[in-house]
Order: sequence, then C-alpha cells, then structure tokens
Amino acid sequence: MLQLPLILIVAFVVLFLWSAIRVLNEYERGVIFRLGRVIKAKGPGLIILIPMIDKMVKVSLRLVVSDVDPQDVITRDNVSVKVNAVIYFRVIEPTKAVLQVEDYRYAMSQLAQTTLRSVCGQAELDDLLSAREKINNELQEILDMHTDPWGIKVATVELKHIDLPQEMQRAMAKQAEAERERRAKVINAEGEYQAADKLAQAADVMQQHPIALQLRYLQTMREMSSERSSTTFFPFPIDVVKPLIEVMQKSLKGGG
Repeated sequence: MLQLPLILIVAFVVLFLWSAIRVLNEYERGVIFRLGRVIKAKGPGLIILIPMIDKMVKVSLRLVVSDVDPQDVITRDNVSVKVNAVIYFRVIEPTKAVLQVEDYRYAMSQLAQTTLRSVCGQAELDDLLSAREKINNELQEILDMHTDPWGIKVATVELKHIDLPQEMQRAMAKQAEAERERRAKVINAEGEYQAADKLAQAADVMQQHPIALQLRYLQTMREMSSERSSTTFFPFPIDVVKPLIEVMQKSLKGGG
C-alpha cells in the first residue's frame, strides 16, 4: 500500500519537471508571460517555468530570408511590369516582436508587398533596370523604419526579377541594336579620321625630306618582288622625270 503514494509522488514530480523545464538554443529567446503579463525575455539555456501560471513564447533570432511574391507594378512612365524581391531580416527585440504584432513574418510579407509596389511605381523603367542599388536602399530604409517598433531589423532588400512585356522587350532589343550600330559608325569614323591625319603627317614628312619618298618607293618594289606574281615591273628613277615635273609646274604658274 505504501508503494502507491510513492508512485503518485514520483509521477507528480515528473509531470511538474516536464511542464516546468524548458531548454532554449543559443539562437532562441523565450518571452515569459506570468498570469498574462510579460516578465521578460529569457535564454538561452535552461528555463524554469511555474506550471499553470507561466507561459513561454519562443522567438528565433536568426536571419530570416523571405521571398516577396511577384507584384504587378505600373512605373512612372506607364510601363506595366512584374517585380519580385527577397528580404533579409532578423528579430533584435523578442518582446516587441511578440507584443507589437500578432505574426511578424506575415506582417513583414504584407508590408514588403505594398512597399515594393509603392516604390517601384514611383520609379521609371530605366531606373528599375539600371539603378537597382538605389531602389534596394530605398526599400530597405522604408521597411526598416516601419518594422523598428516591432523589434525587427531589415538587413537587406534585393530586387530579384523584373518581368517585362514582350512588346517592351522587342523595343528595348531594337534600341540596343541601334545603339550598337551608332557606336560602330562612330568608331569607324574615328578610325578614318586618325588614318587621314597620319597620312597627312606622312605627306608633310615626305615633302620636307624627298629622300623619304625614294625609300618608300624602294620598299614598295621589294614588297612587290617578294610576292608570287606574274606581273613584271621595271624600276624608273624619279630623278629623271623631276626636271620635267618642274617645267610643267612653271608653265602652269605662268599660264595662271
């Protein structure tokens, strides 16, 4: 008969310890409610609760990665696009995260969707495509400001994908092709200008140093003779025709 009360006592102690002892990991905190009132956040390690009186809500302090569902956005320049993003945030004040908002993950998701539509709707399409860093920073600042009373810190917001209509994709492809053609023409014109400039400098050098023309003439003959060709050429000294050229120039000046 004495064993029955002993078994009951042991069972009561086991149930008490089972309901009173909690163990929290390093990245967890427990917000303790005693008769409905918050005492404080405890953890990590061993936590002892008063059964039927204390209640603990567990909160994780690890970084949370949350996808924002694609949102239909009309940009400032009236282009309809679909934009989605990814948010990195963490709880820094567990008590606020439990008291100030019912479900901080759901609240963060809804706030991110509305903020994404608002910020992207105020930007032009070129800014969404080329100035993503600016948009990301603006989203991060707005979300961080709104979630600060919840005890949540928004670390980073990144635009993930921008889905353009087919008509806009074709228009942008044509624009990019036209831009490439323009650059090619500019580069070609710049090359022609540089080549003409170098030729003009070479002509000035040959005019000041006639022997340079003779050397160029001999180099051309050497190049022609080194090629496998059936063409036969005879070298003709320029000095032979130089007096004739001078006479022709004088006669032209006299006739003028």
